[in-house]
Amino acid sequence: MKKEEIAALIDAAASPHIALAIHLLFATAGRFGAVLDLTWDRVDFQRGIINLRLDDDKTRKGRAIVLMNAGIRAALRTAHDAALSDYLIEYAGGKVKNNRKGFEDAYRRRAKLDRVTLHTIRHSSAVAMVSNGVSLEKVAQHLGHSKVAITYQAYARFAPDCLQYAAEILDFVQIREAR
Repeated sequence: MKKEEIAALIDAAASPHIALAIHLLFATAGRFGAVLDLTWDRVDFQRGIINLRLDDDKTRKGRAIVLMNAGIRAALRTAHDAALSDYLIEYAGGKVKNNRKGFEDAYRRRAKLDRVTLHTIRHSSAVAMVSNGVSLEKVAQHLGHSKVAITYQAYARFAPDCLQYAAEILDFVQIREAR
């Protein structure tokens, strides 16, 4: 997704809990369920860490511990000051269990982004990291992938030097001129 689309998506959220969830999805590259499960005891403002992992680890999908950026830190401080429950994503003091309709409304109808899904957000975050030079190992860690090979298979093609290096290796004209 382009930066303008991301801004439009966050702006299109009809309520603060949807805006915070969208912001968290982008900032953590977390899965929807992981973001909805987040509780305040797993947010460490002092160290700047968001722990997406569950204590009981009942999910089969990997979850990460990620660092906060300035934007998500500010959004979380505001949300924490207004919190009525232990959950980051709450509505009327209770945990939001599933609000796909609210998210779909934000990105399809209000932001007019028909091709966006919740997984598009995770994918866009991963692509942004890789295309800006973050190593695949670090991206894998951020995404909670158990093996770097998973990240490599999905995102290596977005690395800025991936194909350029291959093209340079295969530049037989330069090799011939070097003789």
